[in-house]
Amino acid sequence: MIEVLYEDNHLLCVRKPVNVPVQEDASGDDDLLSMCKAYLKETYHKPGNVYLGLVHRLDRPVGGAMVFAKTSKAASRLSDSIRKGEIIKEYTAILDGVIKPSSGILKDYLKKDSRTNTSEVTDKDSGKYCELSYETIAVENGHSIVKILLATGRSHQIRVQFASRGVPLLNDQRYNKHAGKGQIALWATRLCFPHPTTKETVEVQCPPDNIRPWKEYEVFR
Repeated sequence: MIEVLYEDNHLLCVRKPVNVPVQEDASGDDDLLSMCKAYLKETYHKPGNVYLGLVHRLDRPVGGAMVFAKTSKAASRLSDSIRKGEIIKEYTAILDGVIKPSSGILKDYLKKDSRTNTSEVTDKDSGKYCELSYETIAVENGHSIVKILLATGRSHQIRVQFASRGVPLLNDQRYNKHAGKGQIALWATRLCFPHPTTKETVEVQCPPDNIRPWKEYEVFR
């Protein structure tokens, strides 16, 4: 069942469950886009195909807030807001180590390898610019818990930028050589953006689920 965070005639904001792909992939597993379309079809008794625009993504293992467009006009305007940097995407992560300084801005160039579906820090000539800011909100068990604001949205950006500085995300199977078998400690906690028609600010909050590793840290209790 889809958990709706905000909805009107133009938007559908939902909580993405962990380990659910955003859209259909080779795995054949249920995907969030199809689940949301089914929700709209059933809730509003819509005949035929249901339109729902996908304007941004989250990695499969990551949970949290996502916004979909219920009309093509809303999809176009949301995409334009993303290009202009008008959408605030806030994440919470648990780092496998203590980052110093406790806050700052990370700037890199990332190169994606489509064959392996991985990204790496590279030079200006072969990579795309990426930037994020972070702030430590707690340190527990030798781990920094950080709030992250994305300035760009490159593939695996958060995971790669922190891993390249020796503080990979906890349980990140792809970029943390010492990762355990638990759920990756990255969550999309807040979205804030101008409404595509009214231009009023829409804000949705989505704290992490009460599951591991989140529930093992005092700051989330």
